[in-house]
Amino acid sequence: MHDGDTLHEKSGKANFDLIYDLEDPREYFNVLGEFGYSIPQHGYRLFSALLEARREEISERPLRVVDICCSYGVNAALLKYETTLEDLYARYGSQELSGFSCEELVESDAAFYRERRREKAPEVVGLDVARNAVSYGIRSGILDAGFAENLEEDEPSDELRRAVVSGVDLLSVTGGVGYISEHTFQRLLDCAPGDRAPWVAAFALRWVSYEEISEALSAYGLVTEKLEGHTFTQRRFTGDEEREYVLDELAKMDVDTTGKEDEGWYHANFYLSRPAKEAEVPVEKLLGL
Repeated sequence: MHDGDTLHEKSGKANFDLIYDLEDPREYFNVLGEFGYSIPQHGYRLFSALLEARREEISERPLRVVDICCSYGVNAALLKYETTLEDLYARYGSQELSGFSCEELVESDAAFYRERRREKAPEVVGLDVARNAVSYGIRSGILDAGFAENLEEDEPSDELRRAVVSGVDLLSVTGGVGYISEHTFQRLLDCAPGDRAPWVAAFALRWVSYEEISEALSAYGLVTEKLEGHTFTQRRFTGDEEREYVLDELAKMDVDTTGKEDEGWYHANFYLSRPAKEAEVPVEKLLGL
């Protein structure tokens, strides 16, 4: 068991803080791979469908995503390059790369991703409090731009503000809801052009409320839909303590855990927020589900 596997007192989740802000992502993938961390692959599938829908409206420029809680740029890697999450686990866990220095890995990654760029790759701007992780995402070319800022506590920098003002089509988050609140979304949307609000696509663990974020987004004219009838695995529980905590929380919410959390996995709901006039097509149809 790793040093990061103690429980957060407030959240009940295992604490992986030690792997989120290292100089490179090898330990991140090696540790989370042990627990079947899979939500980025689900994110790729759903975010890609949303970007295709947005691309029908916007053809004059590359689409732009702001990925919140981006870490080393995992979501960006999947959206921009011909690779899968399993490919990344294999790559960063390989014997070949284990002896590389951080600088050598940066150079190797830059070449790896450069050869695999998707034809219609979006621009991805990363946002995270983890300065080393964001820096790695930029230096390796995974992220087009990145900002190590805490919008829970501070207003965005002028640089981040300019990146959002110039146009964002999708705000995405796969693993941050619960660590970030409506404040982060509000501060980003305050920067967005008034005539074109981005869509907001978020995964949230089933025992984490999305209600306050949804209410905050409504003030910007965004209608939030929950994708019904589908949940998405995030990762396996690290042990009985984490599992029992989550099962207890879900029981209080009267949420049925059969075949989901009681099988040892975190499950997440998916939410999509769009301007009312763009929300006429149901989220299920938009995603092809």
